[in-house]
Order: sequence, then C-alpha cells, then structure tokens
Amino acid sequence: MLYRSLTDPSIQRDFAQAVIEGLAPDKGLYYPERIPQLPEAFWLSDDDLQPWHLGASMMAPLATPILTEAELTDLLKDVLNFPLDLHEVEDNVYALELFHGPTHAFKDVGARFLSRVLGRVSDKRLTILVATSGDTGSAVAQGFLNVPNIDVVILYPQGRISKIQEQQLTTAGANIKALEVEGAFDDCQAMVKAAFLDKDLQSQRPLTSANSINIARWMPQSIYYAWATYMLGQPVQFSVPSGNVGNLAAGVLAAQMGMPHAGFIAATNANDGLNAFLNGSDFVARPSVATLSNAMDVGDPSNRPRLEALFGHDLAAMRAAVKGTTLDDAGTQRIMKDVADRTGYVMCPHTAVGYAGLMAHRNPDVPGVVLATAHPAKFGEVVEQATGLTPEIPAHLAECLSKTKEATVIPPTYGALKAYLLG
Repeated sequence: MLYRSLTDPSIQRDFAQAVIEGLAPDKGLYYPERIPQLPEAFWLSDDDLQPWHLGASMMAPLATPILTEAELTDLLKDVLNFPLDLHEVEDNVYALELFHGPTHAFKDVGARFLSRVLGRVSDKRLTILVATSGDTGSAVAQGFLNVPNIDVVILYPQGRISKIQEQQLTTAGANIKALEVEGAFDDCQAMVKAAFLDKDLQSQRPLTSANSINIARWMPQSIYYAWATYMLGQPVQFSVPSGNVGNLAAGVLAAQMGMPHAGFIAATNANDGLNAFLNGSDFVARPSVATLSNAMDVGDPSNRPRLEALFGHDLAAMRAAVKGTTLDDAGTQRIMKDVADRTGYVMCPHTAVGYAGLMAHRNPDVPGVVLATAHPAKFGEVVEQATGLTPEIPAHLAECLSKTKEATVIPPTYGALKAYLLG
C-alpha cells in the first residue's frame, strides 16, 4: 500500500516512510492510495474474536508489505491490553468506554500503536513533535516513555487543559519534554506544522508527528468502531465527540472498508465550524475558544481533508452520512446532570457532548453508541460542579498529581519553538 499527499498526489510513500515523516513535504496529509474492502461477514462474524483479531485484519492491507498480519496481531495484543467496554447507559444506548488504558483517554489506542510501529520501522533517532488540546499529550508521553532513539516534545496551550491532563504530560520525565505555549491549541498546531516544513530544522533534528495527522495514529482508531459493531452484531449509529476530526475520520474509514453502520454524528462544542460545514456552509477556520470539553477546542481541524477524501470529495454524500451537532457549556452541564440523575452513569464533558449529539439524531431502530473518550476523573471539578458527584480517581492519575510539574514556557511563535529544538 502506498500513501499519497492529499494536496499533491505525486508525492507518495510506503507505509513506513509515511509513518516516519508524519506529514508530507508539501504540508499535505498522507492518505491511502485505495481503501481496502472487507466482507460483511467479517464485521458481523459469529467467531469468538478479540479486538486485536479484528484490528490485525483491518490494518494488514493498509500496512502491507511493511508489516504482516501476524506481526500486527502480536503488536495489537500489546497495544490493546485493556478493555474496550460497551456500557449500556439506557435502553439500546451505549457508551463505548475508551478510557481504560494507561492515560484514561481514547488516544491511548492510536498513540500506543504508533509507538510500537515506529519501533519496528525506524532505527534512527527521531523527535516526536506533538501539539495537544488535552489528552493527546499524555497518551503520547506514556506511549513513547523510555522508547529507545525517541525524544518527545509536547506543546500545550497554557491554562486551557485540565490540571490532571497537565500533570500527566509534564511529570513523565525521561525522554518526554513539555512546552507550555502562551496561546491556544491552534497556535500549537500551527507551530508544529511549520516545524515539519522547515528543511533546515529537519536536517539538524529529524522530526515526526504523533498527532492524528500521522497515519499510524489515525488509522488504528477504526478498530474500536469495528469492535462495537461486532459486539452488538448489527449496524450501529455512532456519535463522536469531535475536535481535530481524526476519531470521526477513523470511524468513516471503517465504514468505507465495508463496516455496516447506521450513520455518524459529529458532535462539537462551541468550536462549531465543523457543525456549520456539515449543515451546508462553506468551511471557515476560526480561532478556537476555551470550553469545558477542552480536548475538542479546535478551530481548524487537521483531519477534515481526510474526511472529505473518504467520501470522494462528494460533500452531499458526506453530509448525508455524517450529521453535525453543537452544544455549549451550559448544555454540556445539563446533559451530565440529567444522565447521572436518570441512569447513574457519570460522563466526562466530551462524552456528554457526544450523548447530546446522539439524542439529536437518534435512530431508535438501531443501537446508538457514544464514544466515551475520557475518564470522568480527568475532569473531576467539571463533573462535580455539574452533577454533585466526585468521580473516583484511578491510581495512575492520582499518582501523577503528587509529582512536580516540569515545563518550559514559550511564546506562541515558530521562532521560539525552533530555538528550543535547536538549543
């Protein structure tokens, strides 16, 4: 399988090269030259399977000939060594709990897959450069902690992530360094993209990305959509809390590979440019605004071009398959309280935005699945304020709260980032 830049298809790489580069030289996203197809019997199998069985069969045609299906099975057994639980919140409405990994957020799946793939396809020293709006940073930090020949530099927006999120990514130590940027996530993302295009910098310090712009972070997220479909044994209506759109695009990738489904909902917070786009407007990049669901505070989603490409750039088809919704902070708090009061289920604010999106477009004839993207304890203050309940903090999260934060504060300029990387 070859991967081509979405902005210049003449730029093409094999799987290993695309993973190592992260972003194409022309700033375009890498995208598979074709979408492999798997039969309906695969997605709705009666066999006794584990997530790594499904995942290896899905990833094999995308990684060939660099990694075999047997190699991917072994790799994914290690990546997916935590449960992907389906919790029935109410009748035929489920939360797909993706927060049982080491950093208690859905990004553990992609980050762990990427770290293990890079370990197999690259033997040169690389710097992972990543921008985070919340959970990506800690997932990357844990996924790459003490990995040989890998340095990690994480940019995060000052004052715009939760205390636990900040502690997770600033206390890892070892080969993990944190940069506290005096700006918004969009500034962090722009700085990272500029670094990848700087040939002078790359010649002195080779970089790659662990954001969902990297195919090995993006594509494995499709596995848990397949897992939910397999577990429920029928097509599912998915609601996806959406920020940078990698998670949503991964679900659509599974659908385009043949997974039966009953549609997707892109649930956004006040950063609702994607919602407006899905509802018929031209897409306009906007400055991001801070919300309670901070991992979704993205004004210019990087993976939007992949979402469009998955539909062959047919916007009408995309808008028919993917519905957009938006919810402000007050609505998020109302949903969190209502669900907790009625069902006893406690949601993080991102999951609450997804739940509201599902209810807005609910098809009662099929299972509805909300992607529960983070453990509620990662947003304990928000949860307690909304519901009156204090979520129990998992041991790993509690441990990081007692450590000393280590971060370098920099202004939101590319010059400051380059100076740090070459210093």
